Amino acid sequence: MSIVIYIAVMAVVTYLIRMLPLTIFRKKIRSPFLRSFLYYIPYTVLSAMTIPAIFYSTGSLLSAVIGTAIAVILAYRNLPLIVVALAASASALVTDFLCSII
Repeated sequence: MSIVIYIAVMAVVTYLIRMLPLTIFRKKIRSPFLRSFLYYIPYTVLSAMTIPAIFYSTGSLLSAVIGTAIAVILAYRNLPLIVVALAASASALVTDFLCSII
């Protein structure tokens, strides 16, 4: 019976999170500060979720740093996402392999 209560509470909380902004902000937001703040929220949340996973995904901090550096450099050069992801993964794999040999 308690699992039903947990699911109901989670459903209510999820609904409130989605419903409250629609009821609170009925008019267009005119504040430039608030608009710019809300504009960057998705990027901030994505970074907060991704960055720790990058550094804890490999067994070596060195391979994670090298993979991240390769990804940042290639993304800065406007290469496609698949190229960036494959190059970063390959560089982390090669670095991890070389560290295990040495």
